[in-house]
Amino acid sequence: MAGHPACEGARMAQGRSVMAGKLPMRVKLLAGFGSVAFGVKDNGFSFFLLIFYNQVLGMDAGLVSLALLIALLVDALVDPLLGNLSDRTYTRWGRRLPWLYAAPVPLAVLWVMLWSPPGGAAPSFAGLVGIAVAVRLLLSACEVPSIALVPELTADYDERTTLFRYRFLSGWIGGLGMMVLAYTVFMPGAQGMLSLEGYQAFGIFGAVLMAVSVIGSAAGLHPLVARLPARKPPPFTFKGAFAEIAEAFSERAFLVFAAGGLAAYVAQGMTFSISNYLNLFVWQLTQGQLVAYPLMLLASVVLMFVIVGPMHRRLGKAGSAALSALGAALIGIIPYGLLLAGIWPQPGTLASTAGFYGFALFANALGVVSLVSATSMMAEIVEAFEERTDRRAEGSFFAGGWLVQKCATGAGIFVTGQIIGFAGLAANSAPGAVPQDVIVRLVLTYGAAALALAGTSAFFLARFPISRAEHEARLERLAHRRGPDPLGEAARADPEGHSIGA
Repeated sequence: MAGHPACEGARMAQGRSVMAGKLPMRVKLLAGFGSVAFGVKDNGFSFFLLIFYNQVLGMDAGLVSLALLIALLVDALVDPLLGNLSDRTYTRWGRRLPWLYAAPVPLAVLWVMLWSPPGGAAPSFAGLVGIAVAVRLLLSACEVPSIALVPELTADYDERTTLFRYRFLSGWIGGLGMMVLAYTVFMPGAQGMLSLEGYQAFGIFGAVLMAVSVIGSAAGLHPLVARLPARKPPPFTFKGAFAEIAEAFSERAFLVFAAGGLAAYVAQGMTFSISNYLNLFVWQLTQGQLVAYPLMLLASVVLMFVIVGPMHRRLGKAGSAALSALGAALIGIIPYGLLLAGIWPQPGTLASTAGFYGFALFANALGVVSLVSATSMMAEIVEAFEERTDRRAEGSFFAGGWLVQKCATGAGIFVTGQIIGFAGLAANSAPGAVPQDVIVRLVLTYGAAALALAGTSAFFLARFPISRAEHEARLERLAHRRGPDPLGEAARADPEGHSIGA
């Protein structure tokens, strides 16, 4: 790297994005590939970890749930500190790459241990908390720097959306792909879900996939982002770190995003955690129909990938986020309303399942559009903060976004528990045998919560204060403040990045 003119320009550039104009497909794919690890982890924790430790290893379900909640809360609280440390990293490989090379291998090792406990026996409660915390923190050490690379790669309003839609698509493919493999390869059939060996294979494959995705993405982007930061940060102190985090989180645009994003992620956490109850007891899906569920979700994310760009160009990010949040809730509850009105096919039939999946396809697509839009909006906060403070804090802001998401997801699971309790759904209930009054309370309470959360999310996200025009004007002001941009000239002369960092 030493002595290359473009690299020298990169070292002099401060707060600049490395590529101008439309991003090459290679960069989009590489940036998206890094989020596969998050999808693998999220799927494992959300769908399989509880049943594995409870039904296979014999741990009390309440203790397992408590251990996972503690791990989530610890992770959420540490995330902003990880983001700040990422912002402060000062190496010739830049601020993010050292994390992306250091964290994936220990993450993979612990992921295998999570699904293959020593001796095949259940660990202690403290042991489960410890390994769950370690896995979550190492995943954050990969995901926070990885997502913080987006505003470093491009400052373009639309190209940032493109990178985020590739990241969301890759993350969903990773998670849903592991779900399909679990059902069909590692743990096929009802008895397979209770197979220790199946979970061990699931863990090994997932560990390899996570390590390859993070390291592969980092290595592919290395020539573009490996550069010495222009400013060396002051020595790390906890007081200074938390002061910087507090300053970043006080940015008005971030507070608006946090309020809208909190409601959106509570809604997502509630919808995901209640889906098995609705699928089994309301829609009475068969085992074969349930296998098609992840495929429907994947199709909905592909639909999101197609429509989010045109929506942003026509409505802007804030408008797209607000409209999609409302649209997702309204479309999602239509089948429930028709069912209660008595004008829906008998649950469990092919017609009922096909109709439910059809509505769910569009509802989930719009729900993910809202989340992609909100996440992409956060990239613009980076330049607003830089203009005010003359300091970039991508890691802190995106770690703050993860803090919001993780706390909200936990809150969404809590809301689901309250809905199930209020509805009076008894333990060990059988599909088709649940009293109608319980189904009615379950559906009405879920629908009311979904609409309330969607309305709250739309209210705040629609008021996000950074429009496309304001962002572009801010970029011009920052460019004037920074002076000449040797790296930008190099990127425009070599849009495929063949020589940058060679």
